[in-house]
Amino acid sequence: MFKFKSFLTLVLVLLIGFSVTNAQDNARLQVIHNAADPAAEKVDVYLNGQLLLNDFAFRTATPFIDAPANVELEIGVAPGTSSSASDVLASFKVTLMAGKKYVAIANGVLNPVNFASNPDGKSTAFTLFIKENAQEAAATTGSVEFAVLHGSTDAPTVDILARDVAKLVDDAPYGALTDYLSVPPADYTIDITDASGSVVVATYTAPLSGLANGAAIVFASGFFNPAANQNGKAFGVFAALPDGTVLELPAVTTARLQVIHNAADPAAEKVDIYVSESLLLDDFAFKAATPFIDVPANTDLKVGVAPGTSSSAADVIANFQFNLSPGQAYIAIANGVLSPGEFVANPDGKNTGFNIFVKPMAREKGTSNNVDFFILHGSTDAPGVDVVVGNGQILAQNLMYSDMTDYISVPASKYLIYLKTPGPSKPFIAFDVNLTGLDGGAAVVMASGFLNKDGNKGGKGFELIGVLPNGQVVVFPDPTPSSIERGTEVNQPLAFSLDQNYPNPFNPTTTISFSLPESRLVKLSIYNVLGQEVFKLVDQNLSAGQYKYQFDAKSLESGVYYYKIQAGDYTSIRKMTLLK
Repeated sequence: MFKFKSFLTLVLVLLIGFSVTNAQDNARLQVIHNAADPAAEKVDVYLNGQLLLNDFAFRTATPFIDAPANVELEIGVAPGTSSSASDVLASFKVTLMAGKKYVAIANGVLNPVNFASNPDGKSTAFTLFIKENAQEAAATTGSVEFAVLHGSTDAPTVDILARDVAKLVDDAPYGALTDYLSVPPADYTIDITDASGSVVVATYTAPLSGLANGAAIVFASGFFNPAANQNGKAFGVFAALPDGTVLELPAVTTARLQVIHNAADPAAEKVDIYVSESLLLDDFAFKAATPFIDVPANTDLKVGVAPGTSSSAADVIANFQFNLSPGQAYIAIANGVLSPGEFVANPDGKNTGFNIFVKPMAREKGTSNNVDFFILHGSTDAPGVDVVVGNGQILAQNLMYSDMTDYISVPASKYLIYLKTPGPSKPFIAFDVNLTGLDGGAAVVMASGFLNKDGNKGGKGFELIGVLPNGQVVVFPDPTPSSIERGTEVNQPLAFSLDQNYPNPFNPTTTISFSLPESRLVKLSIYNVLGQEVFKLVDQNLSAGQYKYQFDAKSLESGVYYYKIQAGDYTSIRKMTLLK
């Protein structure tokens, strides 16, 4: 094998008679082969009639090289078996500008009538897509920057989204080549959807965490329907780096799922779970949980629940249908009673029939060193409650049966948790919740069982339980009298704190929360990476309590920002990322 850079430089010098020693007279050029036609699996590339690239393979790329500028270049593409420029199948004339950088991408099919037509009526004939003002490195320090090409001839117009972050490409038909996009280095889940953005066509992981300061061309490649395209290579997404390395983005075909049994009906003490009529869980017990597992995504899953004595899916007593997104995590919680008329009615009028509550965007780990958890009210005969920490901080207000909170992030510590009916009433029950040792972990905290056992067929009594991602179930005990006394004495936060904004990264709004144990003049401002104040969110006297402010960054550019709070002698700074 030859070295691309030295070979191409030598060819350009010898065959064109152009000196590459004067960089001011040169352009920079990278060539990518993305033509999925099987007849172009390998091609020979001729420059002004002379062989430049021999057996240049599909989905490969050259590094950036110095190329002659301000002169017309004729680029010819021939089969890999060619013997001279007379075998060229297609030729293109280009003139490069001195000092500029280009990426030339060979794309399309040699004879479009022999292939599936483009659904948007775009020409799919073999061509060169040229990206001017190409980049060999990120223009913004610390970021990753890439342009995106829709290079799949039989694929329709699509949107491309970085899941839970931002839409990267909107309504791109075949041949669309974007400007460079700038993102923080991180690992992303990329969804390709139809033009409406509602139907996920394919999902990929984009491991960009190690590419800080780098640049790339990301290109959709291959055929959606190989059988209708002479069995050419199937659709995929690839990234060409400036050194010529081509990386395939791994496709995601599964979702992550955890199943929890929280149905306190004695008749459902043990159940069998069937998925698409195949037994998934045998004798799945009340207050048991699975770990997170991989399950098929982008397909209809028929989930059936049967008595623990079932012999086949024919014994199923309740069916549910789900279609899970690739790369997404879910928690499915079986809850309720089989015959609501035989149990105590819910005091808030909620339907208590057997059901499966699903938490999308579930978490298997916490943010930073905190513990992330959400709360589910899963007790059918319990009223709506406020969930209050012993220091007076409210975690949830008027949480009724079947309600789930968003995720809450707290330090891994011990907490006294009160459940109380909304309003000025006193707490009616309390629990010691010990989260020590769960740094960086996640959990589900849920009310379970019946407040009135006797009125509910002697079912299990009310408890507060926690479920960890590995399937471990923890029952939180009633508190000791001393802890109750200690907790009821405090009615405001115990310390100053500034929480991490959520969501993060965000576009364009995010929420910033903080706590004050006493009244203070509070200043909360947003700064750019140069330390310049770009927005003042708070500048006023505030009483003790918990506060949440929404920050709208629609007027700011994508990038890293900092937010700083000053409350008396207390100062804290956190980082956040705006990604448009």
